[in-house]
Amino acid sequence: MNKLLSASFIALVLSVNAQAHDGPHTFIHAGEVLAVPGQPAASEQTIIVVDGKIEDIQAGFLEGDGDDTIIDLSDHFVMPGMIDSHVHLRSEWNPNIRLQGVTKESGDIAFDAAVNARKTLMAGFTAVQDVGGPPEIFALRRAIDAGKVPGPHIKASGNAVSVTGGHGDAHGYREDILDMFHSPTICDGVADCRRAVRKAVKRGADVIKITATGGVLSNTNAGTGQQFFDDELKAIVETAKKMGRKVTAHAHGKNGIEAALKAGVSSIEHGTYLDERTVQLFKKNDAVLVPTVLAGMTVVDWAENYDFLPPNSAKKALEVGPQMQDMLRIAWENGVTVAFGTDTGVSPHGENAREFEYMIKAGMSEMDAIKAATVVAAQHIGMGDQIGTLEAGKFADIIAVDGNPLDDISALLDVNFVMKGGEVYKD
Repeated sequence: MNKLLSASFIALVLSVNAQAHDGPHTFIHAGEVLAVPGQPAASEQTIIVVDGKIEDIQAGFLEGDGDDTIIDLSDHFVMPGMIDSHVHLRSEWNPNIRLQGVTKESGDIAFDAAVNARKTLMAGFTAVQDVGGPPEIFALRRAIDAGKVPGPHIKASGNAVSVTGGHGDAHGYREDILDMFHSPTICDGVADCRRAVRKAVKRGADVIKITATGGVLSNTNAGTGQQFFDDELKAIVETAKKMGRKVTAHAHGKNGIEAALKAGVSSIEHGTYLDERTVQLFKKNDAVLVPTVLAGMTVVDWAENYDFLPPNSAKKALEVGPQMQDMLRIAWENGVTVAFGTDTGVSPHGENAREFEYMIKAGMSEMDAIKAATVVAAQHIGMGDQIGTLEAGKFADIIAVDGNPLDDISALLDVNFVMKGGEVYKD
C-alpha cells in the first residue's frame, strides 16, 4: 500500500511539473551574460524564459521545439534590467515648468508620466523608485502592472512628507495659488507628522519620502540645512515602521543627513555635504546612499549657462552641485552602500545611464556601478527576490548592448534590447 501511494504521489508530481512547463519557452542566445553582477560574466549561454520568468541558464546555444521562440543575442552583452532608485516620472524640468504647474490638469500629468515611463523602459531601466510626486503615479503603477501601458516596475512614495514652507512645499506663487498647491503630507509637529505618514500610506505609498533638509529647486531662500526637528523625524520613522514602510530622506546639509540617520531612515537621497564622520552613521545604521550626481551636474549647467532658474534656486545650484561628485567619492571610499539613482526629471528622462560616468569618476569600477544599478538597487527598493539578477524564478527583466560595459561603461548609454517580464519591448 505504501509503495502504491508512493508511486501515485510521484506520478502526480511529475504531472504537475509537466503542466507547469507546458507553455512555449523563449530561448535567448547570449554571447556574453552577466547573470549576477559582482560575479564573473559567462560566454555563449542560453537564458530560458517561460511565463515571464527565468527558468534556467545553460551553457551553449540551445534549440527549442516548434512552438518555442529563439532570440539571437549571440553578438551582444546581456545583463539584468537596470534600476533607478530616484526618479520623478510626472514631469521634466524646463523653462516653463512653474507655469505648467498651474496650467496642467491631472490627466495631463498622468499622460506625461506614461510617456516618461516608456522612455525610461526603452533606456534599459526595467524598474524605478519614484520618490516625491502627485497621486497620478499610483494610477500609472496600476496601469503598467495591468499591461495597459509600457513602463518599468514602479515603487512610489507619492507626495513627500515635508514641513510647511520647506522643500517639498510650494513656493514662488501668489498666496491664492499657493493655497491650491496644498499637499496632504505637509506636516508640523510630532502628531501631524504621524498623520502625514499614515496619509501617504493610505494613498498608496510603497516607501515614505521625506525632505529632511532644504533643496535646490524649491524657490525659497531657506538654505539646504535641516528642516524637521529631531522629534518629528523620529515620529515619522516610528510611524512608517508601524505601517510596514521604510523611510528615505532627501538630505543635502550634513546636520540634516545625520539627524535623519540617527532617527532611523533607511536611505539618504543626495547626501551632498556628508563627510567621514557622517559615513560612520551610514554604516552603523546599515543605510544606503542614493547619490544623484547627474542632477547636481545638471542644475550647475542651468545656473551657469541659462537664466530660467529663479535666483534662489540658481544660488543653491552653484553651491550644491559642485559638491556632489566629491561626496560620492568620500562615501564610496569609506564603504557606504550605494544604490544607483539619478533624480531624473531634473535631467531628461531616458538619459538615466549618464549617472554611471560620475560613479566611475568617484572611484567605482564598472562592475561596482552595474551592481549598484541591479543587485543593490533591487534590494533597496524591496524587490531583491524578484529582479536585479538573472536567476531561476525571477522576472525575465533582461537588456542587451553591443559593447562590453565592464570595459567601457558608456555601452549602457545605448541599450539595443529590452525585455521586461518576458515581453520584448525593444529589439
